[in-house]
Amino acid sequence: MPLIECVPNVSEGRRADVIAALANAIAGRGVHLLDQSSDPSHNRTVYTFVGDAGPLQAAVMRLFASALAHIDLRHHEGVHPRIGAVDVVPFVPLDGPAMDDCIELARSTAELVSQRFMIPVYLYEDAATHAARKSLADIRRGGVERLASRIQMAEWQPDFGGVVPHPTAGVSAIGARPVLIAYNVNLETDRVDAARRIARTIRASSGGLSHVKAMGVLLEHRGLAQVSMNLTDYRITPMTKVFDAVTRQAALEGVHVRDSEIVGLAPADALPPDPITRLKLRPADVDRVLELRLQRASQSG
Repeated sequence: MPLIECVPNVSEGRRADVIAALANAIAGRGVHLLDQSSDPSHNRTVYTFVGDAGPLQAAVMRLFASALAHIDLRHHEGVHPRIGAVDVVPFVPLDGPAMDDCIELARSTAELVSQRFMIPVYLYEDAATHAARKSLADIRRGGVERLASRIQMAEWQPDFGGVVPHPTAGVSAIGARPVLIAYNVNLETDRVDAARRIARTIRASSGGLSHVKAMGVLLEHRGLAQVSMNLTDYRITPMTKVFDAVTRQAALEGVHVRDSEIVGLAPADALPPDPITRLKLRPADVDRVLELRLQRASQSG
């Protein structure tokens, strides 16, 4: 099986026809689409696919072309921060390729995107060329609206492309990183202030749990608040520890945890033996296991 994973986040989570069109654009020889996860309140879709470097890069280019045809950021709104129609494209070494291979792939893809689509591109995480721009959160802070004013500053000029965001597609961040788990805990309340306080308490940048990024958002379509997180090293800070921390802080706020969910896929060793009971994981998310999806893709040819 191919051993590089690509997990682009696209700024569309409501229009089923557009979500399907983007998935169809990704499909191609040498590419295995393992998962797609959409959320209407975030207004965002995460696609997970694997392949060798060449087919992956071709799939990303098709994705950008389709996104340009279907997404206009001037008419986009959602609770998740975003800077581009194709907001972020990480390449992840699974087994075999080194991180250096993914860094090279990220940089060559970023250059192609800027040349072909006139979209400014930042390199981030392990592919970053500037230490101050390694963090995706720093690049994306304030969204494309704020970035439009920062982009002409010397320290914020993109790695590739001009200093004016694309009128409909904004800018993009393309990088290389280790495996990351996008993990959300949903609360039995619509009090987004409580979710934000919980997020502030548990995230690493506020002195909470290491390798945890978190924010509190309101899911209007479900009428509840959510602690939305990225776990950047689940071996050091496991999902169970994060869930327990959120549960404790929620109790201090006088609210209960309704359930939790995985966005995209998670490695098998990240999940406890009974995730439905231990993490209140939604039953639909139990098979969001990277190795399981890889096995299915291998069996289907």
